[in-house]
Amino acid sequence: MSQSPKSPNANLNPNSDQDFLNLEPPPSLKSQWKPKALSLPDIWVKEQALKHVICNMQQQFSRTPSISPPSEPDLTSFQSFPLDPIEPDYSSLLSDVVLLRIFSKLPVSQHVSNSLVCKRWLYLTGRLVQSLKVKDWSFISSGRVFNRFPNLTDLDLVGSCIQMPKDSGVLLTHKTVSVYVDTSFTFAGFLGKTALLPLHVVDTGLAMVAEKYPNLRRLVVIGASEEGLRQIAARCYTLQELELHCCGDLALKGISGIKILQVMKLIGSVNGFYDSTISDIGLTLLAQGCKRLVKLELCGCEGSYDGVKAIGQCCQMLEELSFYDHRMDGGWLAGLSYCSNLKTLKLESCKNTDTSPGADEHLGTCLTLEELHLQQCHIRDKQSVKALFLVCENVRAIDFRNCWGLDDDVFSLAKNVIGPTESIIIPMSDYALNTSSFASSSNLRFSSSFDRRVKLLSVEGCSLVTIKGLESVLLSWKELQQLRVMSCNNIKDTEVTPELATLFSMLKELKWRPDSRSLLLSNLVGTGMGKKGGRFFQRSKD
Repeated sequence: MSQSPKSPNANLNPNSDQDFLNLEPPPSLKSQWKPKALSLPDIWVKEQALKHVICNMQQQFSRTPSISPPSEPDLTSFQSFPLDPIEPDYSSLLSDVVLLRIFSKLPVSQHVSNSLVCKRWLYLTGRLVQSLKVKDWSFISSGRVFNRFPNLTDLDLVGSCIQMPKDSGVLLTHKTVSVYVDTSFTFAGFLGKTALLPLHVVDTGLAMVAEKYPNLRRLVVIGASEEGLRQIAARCYTLQELELHCCGDLALKGISGIKILQVMKLIGSVNGFYDSTISDIGLTLLAQGCKRLVKLELCGCEGSYDGVKAIGQCCQMLEELSFYDHRMDGGWLAGLSYCSNLKTLKLESCKNTDTSPGADEHLGTCLTLEELHLQQCHIRDKQSVKALFLVCENVRAIDFRNCWGLDDDVFSLAKNVIGPTESIIIPMSDYALNTSSFASSSNLRFSSSFDRRVKLLSVEGCSLVTIKGLESVLLSWKELQQLRVMSCNNIKDTEVTPELATLFSMLKELKWRPDSRSLLLSNLVGTGMGKKGGRFFQRSKD
């Protein structure tokens, strides 16, 4: 019986992986055959069972026999891909003190990027942060803020004490506070009891702050009670600046223990946000508890002559006093004469100066006052403006900015009241001066108004003042050295008289841009803008 020649694939068994892998190429093809280079998928699958399944599938679906079947890969000739060696972390060789010194030399804008390098750098950069505004109260209650920023000296908690939606997309901003609002917004003071954190929650957080930050120097908080402020006063011995929002009179009893408090900002009521009452009781408690105050700002506070008098008598180091949208009763201006060291008086966004100032002889004078600032105030009432100028008759610098009602008649009161003559002033407010009490009284205050003329005048955004009213006042102040007139559209350059021009030439500083409209047009020359209709809205000719 004759035997047929064996086929090359006669002994192939589809289910035998070992026979398939041991096949060698024919002798005629050995010289031309070269081992197949390994691919990355072959390497991944080599030692896994999935490789056998793949080989069986390739044999089953191949229609023609392979002339040069693959052989077992030679892993001895495989070269692994070179990997970049891990460089050593040289910063780990430096101590925390050295790294902190290096980080402190970098700009503040680099602190965020530096904190993302590693956990060590994260906590080191946190130790450099000294001022922080907290927006989430859980950051305080969980204690994370104390671990993340252990060396804070300036802490603002107002944003975290307001329970308003953070994803509403509408941010309502005021001078003193900014909150997110939603559809529940009302104009009757929507930051009520439901929007603010409960008192016991705020007090607990203040106790934690007082324990962890004994070196705190500035604190801003809203809705705090007497107990929470007492915790701050008992442990924060270095606290120098305090800003309180939406607190009542009795809450101010808690700050009596802050011995070195120098700057105080008290915000009682803000239209549309919240409404709390600060009366003469609160002002008296504040004055008796914080006698080392240097700067005091009262926003939306009520009160009267008694409260201002208590501040003047107790806070003898007070140099700057500010009133923002005050609700003071009539006659409070007379209390300023008790501020024996006051240098600066500021009135901002006040609807009235003093509704009932009283007789001129009972007003008194603030002898040490040097600067008077009026910004966005209603000063149409001549009687109250005259009373203000009488109290501030010794000022050296006056600043009017965007004041309503400041016309030539009101402005001329400054000429007749402020620094008219050289005299010795002895103010008497509570008793009549006689011969016997003159020598024995220790409460008399003597001061001379020599060389107390106005040396700086700034008028900005007051469109009712004309060049005639300005000239009558400027020519009466012989000691004027600096003049700034900005955006007063009723003052024209063409109306300047020779006498006024001569005065301008003698000034040390002159900033003269009264007509903002003409200044704008001069900057738009050649641009085609600033005309009625310009080049785009010209009427077509028929």
